[in-house]
Amino acid sequence: MDLGLGNKVAIITGGSQGIGKAAAERLAAEGAAVVIAARGMARLEEVAAEIRAQGGRALPVQADVSRAEDCVKLVAAAVETFGRVDILVNNAGTSATGDFESTPDEVWQADFDLKLFSAIRLSRLSIPHMRRQGGGRIINITNIGAKQPRAKSMPTTVTRAAGLAFTKALSKEFAPEQILVNTICIGLVRAGQHETKAARTGVDVEDLYVKLGKDIPLGRVGQAEEVANAITFLASDAASYITGTSINLDGGTSGVL
Repeated sequence: MDLGLGNKVAIITGGSQGIGKAAAERLAAEGAAVVIAARGMARLEEVAAEIRAQGGRALPVQADVSRAEDCVKLVAAAVETFGRVDILVNNAGTSATGDFESTPDEVWQADFDLKLFSAIRLSRLSIPHMRRQGGGRIINITNIGAKQPRAKSMPTTVTRAAGLAFTKALSKEFAPEQILVNTICIGLVRAGQHETKAARTGVDVEDLYVKLGKDIPLGRVGQAEEVANAITFLASDAASYITGTSINLDGGTSGVL
C-alpha cells in the first residue's frame, strides 16, 4: 500500500534512539526524507548513516529543542536541505516524576520547555511551510498519564495534559488549511530511559521489561516500532480524515478512551 510519503519531509525530535529513531526509520522506508534532532550528534550521525545505508534520506541536526534558537536552527536546516516541511513529530522528552512538594520550579520549567514549548515553537515555525504545500501533519507524542494521572506523576502528567489541549486547539485552528494535528498517548514502551535506569541500578533490562509487562493487559511492554507504525499512519494519506484526536498505544493499560 502506497502511503503517499514519497515526496514528504519529516522533522523528528528525539530522533537518536527509541521511538524517534524507529519513526525516522519507518518514515524513511516509506520514502520520506527525515530530519532527526537530538542533543548528541554522534548518535544522530550513526542513525542517519543507518537510514542512508538502507537507501533512505536523512539529515542529522544537533539541537536542544528546549531552546528557542535551536528550534529555529532545526526547521531552517530542514528547509535549506530538502526545501520543505510536511510532517512534524514532536517526540522529545523524558519521564520526569516525583514527590510534588520536593519538586522545585526549575524542574517544572525544564519539563515545560522540553515537552510543551518545543512543540509550540516547532509547530509555529513549521506551519508556514506546510501551508505552502497545501497541508501537513503534526504528531505530538504524549502519554496516557495525561488523561489519567497517578500520584507523584508530576510534572510529566501536567505537561503532557497541556500537550493534549495544544493538540486539540491547534487541530481546530488549522483544519481549514489541511494541517492535521493528532497525538499518540503512549504507555510503557521500550526506550533508552529504561535501559539507562536498569544499568544504573544493576538490573538486567530484559528482567525489568518482564516485570513491567506483568501489569499490562497484553502482558508485555510495547516496542518503539509499534509507536512508529502509528506515527507513520497518522503522517500518511491513509489518515487524511483524522485530526484533533488521540490514540492510546498502551497495551490496554489506560482506563479511559
